[in-house]
Amino acid sequence: MSLIEKAAQRLEGLRQGAGQVPQPSRPASQPRLDEPAKVGAVPVSTSSSKSVELDLAALAEAGFVTPDNPRSLTAEEFRVLKRPLLANAAGKSAAPVRNANLIMVTSTQPGEGKSFTAVNLAMSIATELDKTVLLVDADVARPSLPRLFKLPQLPGLLDLLKDKSMNLGDVLLKTNVGKLTLLPAGSPSPHATELLASGAMARLLAEMASRYSDRIIIFDSPPLLVTTESRVLATNMGQIVFVVQAEQTLRSAVQAALATIESCPVKMMVLNQTRHVDKVAYGYGYGYGYGN
Repeated sequence: MSLIEKAAQRLEGLRQGAGQVPQPSRPASQPRLDEPAKVGAVPVSTSSSKSVELDLAALAEAGFVTPDNPRSLTAEEFRVLKRPLLANAAGKSAAPVRNANLIMVTSTQPGEGKSFTAVNLAMSIATELDKTVLLVDADVARPSLPRLFKLPQLPGLLDLLKDKSMNLGDVLLKTNVGKLTLLPAGSPSPHATELLASGAMARLLAEMASRYSDRIIIFDSPPLLVTTESRVLATNMGQIVFVVQAEQTLRSAVQAALATIESCPVKMMVLNQTRHVDKVAYGYGYGYGYGN
């Protein structure tokens, strides 16, 4: 009998159960190499995010920062604005800031430029080599992303908080700006404040803050003196960008609004639509300083 025939005969014997070698038992606590890793109690979506095409030419014409016009005056101003925010998010501040990559943009009243600031800040950070950005439309009563980006109403933040079967990946929108992702406000709800104050929201924010070490999350939030949603959000934010319209917003309104967000450790004040260059103003459009 040839060696090949002997090998075939031996193989046939193994198939019939002869000469089987028992496999060593594996301790219950030892994971198999081919088993997926368990990620706490937070469901991780395996579905791919939807994609949307932003009209960058129209955004640039409207005065927004875009990748195609990186040297515009507005782009330069937001480079100055984002630096201290990114330094805090990277842990380079004098004292560690919890959830420093969660940044809320708000104002005292509507019309002061907080959505314009939130979008430009997100666009500017998206140009960083080592950062990605998630822009969240948290102004759930008057969502800004459908208006600014010409988007239809899509499932988003409120749907995610109401439906336990949904995952974050189900409602994210990838864009043609490589490092920018959007999270729409979602379907309107009369219980929006309660949803934003819920345990589900706290868990979602913790997931957002910790899942990607290079991600900055920008929340376009409602004005502080109009609704209570921003005050609820502020309790979980690491940094707040507070937009004030130059020569329009009353000092008393600013003081009242700042009193509602005392719990946030870092508050940066942005003076919008200023025309003077002085100690707090930068260029034509924006000034910044830290609020107490």
